[in-house]
Amino acid sequence: MGVVAAAGLYWFQPWKLWQDRTVTESLPGAVVEASSTPGTKPDANTGASSSPSAPSGPVTVASGGLISHEHPTTGTVKLVRLADGTHVVRLEQLNTSNGPDLRVWLTDAPVKEGRAGWHVFDDGAYVSLGKLKGNKGSQNYPLPDDVDPSRYTSVTVWCDRFDVSFGAAALTAT
Repeated sequence: MGVVAAAGLYWFQPWKLWQDRTVTESLPGAVVEASSTPGTKPDANTGASSSPSAPSGPVTVASGGLISHEHPTTGTVKLVRLADGTHVVRLEQLNTSNGPDLRVWLTDAPVKEGRAGWHVFDDGAYVSLGKLKGNKGSQNYPLPDDVDPSRYTSVTVWCDRFDVSFGAAALTAT
């Protein structure tokens, strides 16, 4: 009986429901406001930079709001192209329950409300971006170089242990 109870505790890890982990990461490559950009010279007449006007920092290419599935989940998801051409999935103001084996997945599944959306994300194509760093806060998940972000339409906070979505967001081009 004790072995069964210990196995059940390990499997479900109920104590995590009362443990919060907040992670606050800055967006990689975010431009900090400054009086001038290194390597550029102000125009003598206007004070403007003489460099061409190309995006010098991250650009949000798609975003969406998280909806709740198995657990109440709120926040915003952004697919961001960094200045070097790489992409990250950024979770901002995430607030969800903690749980065992939570992952961040980029998927091609439609986001559905309620119980109908709990189990759809492993039915099609998905890329695991790694373990959820914290159940609260703002955090970044780099896309592997071989992943084409245009093939994916949603992001889920996925519980790999129980094959269920805690929450998800449909990505809409911005």
